[in-house]
Amino acid sequence: MRTTVTIEEVVRETPSTVTLRFRYAPTALPGQFVMIWLPGDDEVPMSLSYVEPEPLKGVTVKVMGATSRHFNQLEKGVRVGIRGPYGNHFDLTPSNILLVAGGSGAAVLAPAAEAAHRRGSKVSVALGATTANEILFRDRFARFAEEVFLSTDDGTEGRKGFVTNLLPEILSSRKFDAVWSCGPEVMMVKTLRASEEHGVPFFGSLERQMKCAINLCDACAFGPYHVCTEGPVFDGKTLASVEDFGTFKRDASGQRVRA
Repeated sequence: MRTTVTIEEVVRETPSTVTLRFRYAPTALPGQFVMIWLPGDDEVPMSLSYVEPEPLKGVTVKVMGATSRHFNQLEKGVRVGIRGPYGNHFDLTPSNILLVAGGSGAAVLAPAAEAAHRRGSKVSVALGATTANEILFRDRFARFAEEVFLSTDDGTEGRKGFVTNLLPEILSSRKFDAVWSCGPEVMMVKTLRASEEHGVPFFGSLERQMKCAINLCDACAFGPYHVCTEGPVFDGKTLASVEDFGTFKRDASGQRVRA
């Protein structure tokens, strides 16, 4: 479905991140994404940070470049183009889940975690950010999570260092059926390895250049896969089999470059 929607709510989450809420009829599953177009600017893929049963869907945008900066500055009442949702979604059946989120990756994982919790799953969360005021959705996760573990690069909140430094202790002291992760791929590679060492199935959501979202343009090629249709959620075995994971990506022109 392609249409336009009106931004009905703007929530400043962190100094660099904002959530835009809007009414959009198509059913969406946790982990799926939409293509959003700001007239006069680019169309970009954004994971849905709010899905059913919320009355308003939403996307959460972190400033990364010119287009995301423009989205970050939108005000209530602005209309944007939208199509989707696209891609696959998280399997909500595991009974005890660990989320490992780096930065804006928390926006991808939050609706999946909420949906799993509503089904009766226990959810623990490891949140990483550069500094304390950039921790995303801490209060949202705290409303339903068994535990929320925090880390910041500069040590202003939680454990100092990367969120992956928390994993040996967490995975050794608790029993999990699945690890879900989203964030910088270097972080996700380390999370996958930690999950494998502890025998816990891993699932990660990838971010890639996406232009068509329907498996035509090849911009989101990931080894033999296309993230827009076969992802963005991949299991650990698939991720580990692709040389590009954590090493290479494609730029806006489609050229394969170092991640």
